[in-house]
Amino acid sequence: MSFRLDLPPTFADRLAELDDGGHLAGMWVSSGSPVSAEIAAGSGLDWVLLDAEHSPLGLETTTRLLQAMNGYPATPVVRVPACDRVLIKQHLDLGAQNILVPMVDTAADAEEAARSVRYPPHGVRGVGSALARASRWNTVPDYLGRSDELVSLTIQIESVTAVENAEAIASVEGIDAVFVGPSDLAASMGLLGQQTHERVTAAVLETFDAVRAAGKPVGVNAFDPVQARRYLDAGASFVLVGADVGLLANGSRAWAKEWASGV
Repeated sequence: MSFRLDLPPTFADRLAELDDGGHLAGMWVSSGSPVSAEIAAGSGLDWVLLDAEHSPLGLETTTRLLQAMNGYPATPVVRVPACDRVLIKQHLDLGAQNILVPMVDTAADAEEAARSVRYPPHGVRGVGSALARASRWNTVPDYLGRSDELVSLTIQIESVTAVENAEAIASVEGIDAVFVGPSDLAASMGLLGQQTHERVTAAVLETFDAVRAAGKPVGVNAFDPVQARRYLDAGASFVLVGADVGLLANGSRAWAKEWASGV
């Protein structure tokens, strides 16, 4: 009898299992450290975002982080650097089941992202799974035929244009969830660095309404605890509340303030 493996539930599966009012809480891993990723994966958090957009995560590093998280409860989501079909293909093949695509401004952008994660005839993903960790080197039964159920796609809304197009973006077939990025949204509104400004918050909540009107779950990045709670109360299904580099920076500075003689 041939040996067979299966893959864990996707991020979309986890979201679909939520009770009314429930949510998934997660954190960023931006350091590129497999140790940080493994600690985060076993911390009790629901999901971990591996950030290849603003962090030094190449393909080999991302592979090591996913391997370090394997078998732990938290669901890994990989944010690719851009909506690029080659980059998306490579991340899928290295075993990233859950892809987050940044800077999606229009329904056409969302359609390109959706096509990039799917095989023909519904997409343009190149076929190389038998050679890749994605299918565990051909030990996942019928990986090609089941690929749509084994991969999830979340897209990121983070501009004024994207907010205006939020319902159309969320309505695109193949989009499983929408994630709002208040930092770049604030910058696009002329409010650089003011993620909790009331105008930014209003735009985030407007996006929530539009995405839910399209029948999709919506999440948000919110390092400020008060803001995070406000968004959860407003119906966010998933949230990011911190980062490994932030924890290390803030913790080491606090220790320095307490113990270092020259600070």
